[in-house]
Amino acid sequence: MSRVGSSAGDKAAASAAPPSEAVVEARHLAKTYLEGPAPVEVLRDISLSVRGAERVAIIGASGSGKSTLLHLLGGLDRPTGGEVWVDGRNIAGLGEAERGRLRNRTLGFIYQFHHLLPEFSAVENVAMPLLVGGTAPKEAARQAAALLERVGLGGRLRHKPGELSGGERQRAAVARALVTRPQCVLADEPTGNLDGRTAEQVYDLMLELNRELGTSFIVVTHDPALAKRMDRVLGIEDGTLKTIDI
Repeated sequence: MSRVGSSAGDKAAASAAPPSEAVVEARHLAKTYLEGPAPVEVLRDISLSVRGAERVAIIGASGSGKSTLLHLLGGLDRPTGGEVWVDGRNIAGLGEAERGRLRNRTLGFIYQFHHLLPEFSAVENVAMPLLVGGTAPKEAARQAAALLERVGLGGRLRHKPGELSGGERQRAAVARALVTRPQCVLADEPTGNLDGRTAEQVYDLMLELNRELGTSFIVVTHDPALAKRMDRVLGIEDGTLKTIDI
């Protein structure tokens, strides 16, 4: 697998790309939790637009609302105020089934813990989003195997998650997020459970696939090394979003 370049090289390549329409957009987004003795305002008046093939890091202290924002952008939670647009559609106006289809077709998700199903092999886990989307089983398996080969797991197709190392499991999770060729991947601390060397390998893989497939990445991270390799770094503080220079 070829290695991606440095942070400066990554950003130079991105700046040379032509501008594109927003894949994911938040408009005056707010989230308040009403549980407990008093309302808790987590996010307020957040606006964000992410273009095709753009890489955005979101940083902030624990409990600042980073994961909440990611869940709202992915349609996994509903905002208290404002709107989220995905692929030009306001997801608030969609029914649950239609919102699920939009997520399956347009978005991929990577989490700190891989969430692979332990009873299924690597190829079966990666094929699952395709099967949910209606792809025939044989074709889903073919596409899953090809992508696992692409991320360096061609020899581990039939292994179950318990038979893979932590880095291998996370690479399989990256493959699962990308197998539907989504326009944008939402990643929540994707290397937070890995050692430094393995985390670096997963960084390289994500950035290489971003470059080759044109997939946007919105990455919540505590890791400044990963954040520096994104096109933009945004910080959440007191419920608002601001550009950070690191």
